[in-house]
Amino acid sequence: MMDTLSPATRVADVRQFARRAARLAIASLYAELALYPKPGLVSLVDNGSHADMNAATFMRSLFSLRHYFRLICQAGANGAPFATLKRLGIEAEQRMLRATGGINAHRGAIFSLGLLCAAAGRAFAHGGAMTAAALQSHLRAGWDKELASHVAPVNERSHGLSVAAIHGARGARHEAADGLPSVFRTGLGTLRRTLAEGRGPTQARIDALFALMMQVSDTNVVHRGGPQGAAFVRIQASAFRHAGGTASNGWEAHALAIHRAFVERNLSPGGAADLLAASCFVHALTAEHER
Repeated sequence: MMDTLSPATRVADVRQFARRAARLAIASLYAELALYPKPGLVSLVDNGSHADMNAATFMRSLFSLRHYFRLICQAGANGAPFATLKRLGIEAEQRMLRATGGINAHRGAIFSLGLLCAAAGRAFAHGGAMTAAALQSHLRAGWDKELASHVAPVNERSHGLSVAAIHGARGARHEAADGLPSVFRTGLGTLRRTLAEGRGPTQARIDALFALMMQVSDTNVVHRGGPQGAAFVRIQASAFRHAGGTASNGWEAHALAIHRAFVERNLSPGGAADLLAASCFVHALTAEHER
């Protein structure tokens, strides 16, 4: 248990763990970027539905966030209040925007993946196995009340928050207040099932992305396409899943056709992409304890 260690040893161990968590967070965001075919989203192959950003934009954003995930993990390990996590997130967002020339590449990930890093730090400091259940439990135990009441002022609202206010779509804050069920149940569960069936990490991530697109009320999609666009995303994701996902013959051609249809309609499920990266992070962090 961490509380049996000397203060100096504890600090060193927390720092070492935080560096590992940060590396996994960055690797998870890169895995999401590199995934293809990925409907409407920026990848290493094309820009999806985005005229204002490309893979290089995302790489600059990733580089700007490398210290943030370490710092917020350490904050979680030290029992920091939500106000501290929020400050670190705001500072990370400002660095991201400077790095990308004002383009929002990873705002959602700064929030959801940052919270998971903080929860991981809290779980590490309390000892015990680093399982998905423990991680979700520490997320809730540490900051659930603040997350439930966390609403940004109107003049600070993102497109996602504005859309949520108008259309009633559930965004990242609702997800976090509920303990990120889309990550721990939908994303992580799908990753594990596909891998258990003998398919590789690319197929597992594709399956998880489409599962998230089916389940998540994505404010990014509603902002771009309205309720009709959101319905189109769910219908296409459902069709892919019911065809067997990556277990079906021709799944790549099917996913590519959906990608082209999303680009034609200017749809981009960025919220699902952020949750996919978060799911990949939880899977990587907990893998050695849940084999």
